[in-house]
Amino acid sequence: MSDIQIAGLFVGALFFLILMRVPIGISLIAVSFGGLWSMFNWNIAWGSLGIVPYNFANSWVLSSIPAFLMMGFICYHTRLTQGLFSAAQTWLSGLPGGLAIASVFGCAGFAAVTGSSVACSAAMGKIAVPEMMRNRYSPELATGTIAAAGTIGALIPPSILMILYGIISRQSVSQLFLGGLVVGIITLAAYVLLIVVRVKLNPNLAPPVDGNRATRAEKIKALGQTWPVLLIVIGVFAGLFGGAFTPTEAGAIGALLSMIVAALYRTLTFRAIRMAVVETITTTAALLIIAVGASLLTRFLALSGIGDALSSSILAFGVSPVLIMIGVVVVYLLLGMMLEPVGAMLLTLPIVLPLVDETGYSLLWFGVVLVKLLEIGMITPPMGMNVFVIKGVVGNAVSLTAVFRGVFWFVVIDLLIVALLIAFPDIVLFLPRWMN
Repeated sequence: MSDIQIAGLFVGALFFLILMRVPIGISLIAVSFGGLWSMFNWNIAWGSLGIVPYNFANSWVLSSIPAFLMMGFICYHTRLTQGLFSAAQTWLSGLPGGLAIASVFGCAGFAAVTGSSVACSAAMGKIAVPEMMRNRYSPELATGTIAAAGTIGALIPPSILMILYGIISRQSVSQLFLGGLVVGIITLAAYVLLIVVRVKLNPNLAPPVDGNRATRAEKIKALGQTWPVLLIVIGVFAGLFGGAFTPTEAGAIGALLSMIVAALYRTLTFRAIRMAVVETITTTAALLIIAVGASLLTRFLALSGIGDALSSSILAFGVSPVLIMIGVVVVYLLLGMMLEPVGAMLLTLPIVLPLVDETGYSLLWFGVVLVKLLEIGMITPPMGMNVFVIKGVVGNAVSLTAVFRGVFWFVVIDLLIVALLIAFPDIVLFLPRWMN
């Protein structure tokens, strides 16, 4: 049996293990070890199991993951982000679907300090969904907006997905952040436009809020509630994009700054610190196990030659790069329906990256588009992790089917944005090039 046939057999075994609900990290490690043993021998397989994880974990940029996670968890547990929705509500509630629009802006602000779409959906779901329901908003619009807006969390820096992608693909994390920022802003604007148009066409979706005309003094006071987050975001990203410090240093400074601001805000408690530390450690450990497994899979597939063989076979058919990219989009949309984003990305990158590189697309551009695709999977059935998070927040007040119906139009908008990014790659690349 040839090396390529062995690789194909073990990749099939990998998907079988995942379907059997074996944890992705364990599946990746087991299949990679078994594949290397089959192709070579026990010593090489065992040697790879010792060397590859060390070389991967030896990346200095990787330390930014726990740092940014710590920053986000501190902000969450010390309630620094609570003023975001209140300020957005005060300024935007007079617009058609104003509370839903305020929720989108609140999610964007929350995303700037957490980088997690699940955390964003959970936190804003607890704050914004009850407020919209109290004002007789359609349950589908209320829940669908928060579930979809939570996906902005992985696009607006800091993004854990982009950090992992940058390490594996050897792309600049800072430039990925800049490209993601552009797509995040476009997504935010598209969501706001969608809400306004839908409410204009059907005012029953979002009745006007009583007493929605805030005075200038009330608006200024509401803005004052946002200073904790603004101080952290400006401090971290001004230094990061201004070249004062690296992404790794930015994460550490952000974590320290969030603790200082929380202390000034008088919400920094021992319990909040303990919960933030525990969640940072457990989340980082889970991510690293999957990432180490993906690194082993990359080594296995590279030695087998299946990635280059697949790329050569596809290109030999004379398929245009655009059609190849459309095929990649479809694959990730399907994977997003079944797997969580980190697993889906790390599972497929060893095969997809050589293909994308051969077609001539920028790997920087692809990283941003990939994160966008993975986040669409967060709101599509049957998995739709953000949808289940929102369902957990609202309980029996709204059915799961209603939440999925609520995100439908947002998924349509997201697919249009992906099409736009494929047709005009410079949308992603112009800011990184300009800042560079």
